[in-house]
Amino acid sequence: MIGSERPRLDPPVSSSWLASLLRPAPDSSMADTVRRGKSAWTDAVHLLWSVWIVLTPLLGRGFTLRWALITLVSYPLFLFLYARVLLAPRHHGPRYALCMVAMALVLLPWYPAGLTYFVFGCVLLRVSCRDGWRRYLLQLAGLNVLFCTVALLCDYPWQSLVWIPALSFIVGMVMNVESINQQKDAALQLSQDEVRRLATTAERERIGRDLHDLLGHTLSLITLKLELAGKLYDRDDTRARQEIGEAEAIAREALAQVRSAVTGIRASDLAGELASARLLLECQQVHLQYAVPPPMPAEVERGLALVLREAATNIVRHARATQAQVVFMQEGRQLVMQIRDDGRGGMQAEGNGVCGMRERVTALGGQLQVQSPRGEGTVLTVRVPLAAATLPVPPPSLAQDGAA
Repeated sequence: MIGSERPRLDPPVSSSWLASLLRPAPDSSMADTVRRGKSAWTDAVHLLWSVWIVLTPLLGRGFTLRWALITLVSYPLFLFLYARVLLAPRHHGPRYALCMVAMALVLLPWYPAGLTYFVFGCVLLRVSCRDGWRRYLLQLAGLNVLFCTVALLCDYPWQSLVWIPALSFIVGMVMNVESINQQKDAALQLSQDEVRRLATTAERERIGRDLHDLLGHTLSLITLKLELAGKLYDRDDTRARQEIGEAEAIAREALAQVRSAVTGIRASDLAGELASARLLLECQQVHLQYAVPPPMPAEVERGLALVLREAATNIVRHARATQAQVVFMQEGRQLVMQIRDDGRGGMQAEGNGVCGMRERVTALGGQLQVQSPRGEGTVLTVRVPLAAATLPVPPPSLAQDGAA
């Protein structure tokens, strides 16, 4: 009909209901997996253990019509409960795991393959909640007592009363340890993010203070000079030109100071790079000891900071070390930075990382030396010439926690 609106087709209720069931809750197990940077299908690999539903008949009476009918009905329900454990909110997950256990116990008299559902339910009970491991062990013990009771009433062989509880306890404890490690990793990631946030905030405050101290007095002085020049100009006083010239000189000096400060802000701060290296290595269980970096020219500091960053990356990727050390020394008019680790050593050829470090050190007029005997770790020594005006370097004092 001309001029009439087309009727809007709403999606079927069933499809929207299914979409809501398959959408992970914000506090679900799958949402945590995605936040850790893993694929949403990672947990689906555990479904390979359900192959025991097919293998169990081979150990008994073989495939029967009853086995096929029960499998066709129960396995889709098992997949639904498995998905709901991972997609539902954490506090709803245990009910789906217990439903899986209940389904296994109900099918036990006619369907021995349902023992697989029981083991899955026991394991998923831990995956779906964050309660303490003691409470989980009590729940696991109670479920296995219930299973043994039902199995005895159904005349199951004694072997089933041994290996099913043992399997559920072993796999459950493995998943328990994995869950604890994931929680610790999440807490560590939060602490690292907090450290970065605090470091960024402190750096912003430092930049704000430096710019205020640098420009506050200078701009006030320029303002006073220009006000005085304006008053002298109204009187046709020749000193007005002198005041304007002084204000111009002060402005040029302030511009040079601002450019120098911005260059320093953009430069890689060696102390900050040491702290970042310590954070990176500690995440890989490598303890870093380092000394306070001495005063040095800005270009030397930038070059050494980039060398240190590459060296820390190489330790994480290749060294397999547990301890690392950064020391600064002065040998005559040369500054020496030595980076040492207790890893496997044995570097035979220089890769792109070492070649890049050598190029940076050469650009500073220095030398890079690498000692890497097999099984004795690696020592990287950088020697850079310093100007005569450079302040003397204090004797190195190692800090156990990265500060002296």
